[in-house]
Amino acid sequence: MAAARGNRDPDGTRRYRSDLLMDLSRLIYLWESPQFQSEVLTQSGEPLDQSSHQLLRLLGFSGPLRPSQIAERLKTGASNVSKMLHRLEANGWLERKPDSADARATLVGLTPAGIEAAQHVFDLGDDMIAQVLTGWNPRDVEQYTRLTRRFVDDAHVAAAVMRARGLSRTWSADHSPS
Repeated sequence: MAAARGNRDPDGTRRYRSDLLMDLSRLIYLWESPQFQSEVLTQSGEPLDQSSHQLLRLLGFSGPLRPSQIAERLKTGASNVSKMLHRLEANGWLERKPDSADARATLVGLTPAGIEAAQHVFDLGDDMIAQVLTGWNPRDVEQYTRLTRRFVDDAHVAAAVMRARGLSRTWSADHSPS
């Protein structure tokens, strides 16, 4: 177990008290890394760049968004979003429509061809998960899926509380839940 901890904490400096949070952070940093995504896409022979995949995935999950919302969610600037939108529009995957809530604003959404392209991105994600879970028995996959779903549902509920009231300290000095 010590060797596994060494891999989780390469410089020996604990950043979180929670092993769960440490491991989730490591996973998020890996899978959300543009460099990792680009390398995997290149090695897989994927013709689209990482940012196009990211935008297709975002719009496939969220539905139509304003360009400013896209920039915020992708943590990038308006000029970069504009370039991304033009690339996907040139492929016939995006359409712009007036925002019914604000006549000055435009919503960007997927066309039927864009929905198909987004599904391809989701299929690649399924392939990634299948590769990670190679060798897991079906019962472990089912249990992990069930617990992850529960965790995500609880995280959304807790997020609403945190937004309304902020964080509450739940750890004592000995690093155990109080």
